[in-house]
Amino acid sequence: MENEKLRIEDIYVPVKRRGELNPETVRAIAESMLEEGQKLPITVRRDAGRLVLVEGLHRLEACKALGEDTIIGIVVGTRQH
Repeated sequence: MENEKLRIEDIYVPVKRRGELNPETVRAIAESMLEEGQKLPITVRRDAGRLVLVEGLHRLEACKALGEDTIIGIVVGTRQH
């Protein structure tokens, strides 16, 4: 799996995940990104032609707050049951 540059507008955040958002954490990550860049990629999976966020909600929201159009991420496969 390799890091990819993903368009933020193409990433869907499930409603259940949105409740986990902490604005203070987003602010702290945004400040860190300004100084050091994005340290860790987010993780997404493909589902019905879209990218669904798996991990990295606060990093995604920090990039949005900074006005970024893209974010570094890894696209993983879906689990087979």
